[in-house]
Amino acid sequence: MEQNSQIKILEDQIRECYGRVVWTHKTHEKCADILNSRNSNIKLWQIILSAITTSGIFITVLGDSKEVGIIAAIISMLTLALSTYVKKYDLGGMAQKHAVAATSIWDVREKYFSLLTDIRAGVVSEEEIRKIRDKLQSDLHKLYKGSPRTLTKAYNEASKALKEMEEMTFSDEEIDKFLPKSMRKSES
Repeated sequence: MEQNSQIKILEDQIRECYGRVVWTHKTHEKCADILNSRNSNIKLWQIILSAITTSGIFITVLGDSKEVGIIAAIISMLTLALSTYVKKYDLGGMAQKHAVAATSIWDVREKYFSLLTDIRAGVVSEEEIRKIRDKLQSDLHKLYKGSPRTLTKAYNEASKALKEMEEMTFSDEEIDKFLPKSMRKSES
């Protein structure tokens, strides 16, 4: 088989790997966002329910309202249930693990991108491509082994972010805004 066609086959495989890594990275980012949001909402509800419970206890003690005492007791049980859930499922800790996974996967994603760039530029040999590819696959395997499982909702949000919102793509004009005039493609 001709060397150029072998490099083309390797490039196709690496492009596929790159695409999967982009999705995984974005999914972990979205998972961290979802879990942080849930954690914040639960903590807010804990504060609200605690305030209502405390108010109900004061009204019951200082007044003579058995109904308010019953409502305060029920709300207190809800607060206890939320606190138990938060203790059992450390949403903040889980979100942090997803954020760490996303950051680690980002590094591998960028290395895949650099490899694709080097292949297109013709500055790496077939042997070098295989060596780098195998190292990246090994690194990625280690990261995936230590990463938490993602949520279906996170995958769906990642899909929307990548396909519809184009979060991983930039126009030449957008990139130019980050560069000095001498490095810009457009004349603005």
